[in-house]
Amino acid sequence: MIAGLPGKGRADRILVSLGPGSFTGVRIGIATARALGLAWQAPVLGYPTLALVAAMALAGRDLSGVTVCMTGGHGEWFVQDFGPGPVLLGPVQSLVPEAAAGRNGRLPLAGSQATALAERRGDHSWAGITLPDAAQAGLLPTGILSETISPIYGRGPDARLPG
Repeated sequence: MIAGLPGKGRADRILVSLGPGSFTGVRIGIATARALGLAWQAPVLGYPTLALVAAMALAGRDLSGVTVCMTGGHGEWFVQDFGPGPVLLGPVQSLVPEAAAGRNGRLPLAGSQATALAERRGDHSWAGITLPDAAQAGLLPTGILSETISPIYGRGPDARLPG
């Protein structure tokens, strides 16, 4: 598929989502980006998935910020607040829906669980974006791009050492 693109898909720079997201999907994306970067001698930069959703939600809108709420694992949601830009206002949290609804703040919502969160908190301020679109990565400010390419899991591991 890549070989069929103009210039065989060669890029001068590669952007890759660091997560949070599907454990396997994030790791495959990072491994592929690193391999292509090595083969093409192109820099690889990573970005948080929720920041891309925030950038898409904020683009062309006069909003003071946005809360991104995405499906996480084990019935939890990944939730993170962003200011204009987008600028991270705090770390990503993995929360059960009730805890997500009980968080302070009433920024407009975006993400795959935005409608469900709005219903739980009785607030329907909706920014209209549900899923990240890698084609929109150009909306991300350069300050949010990282040369450190490691997954953002959003929650701790399920496996525990015995004892």
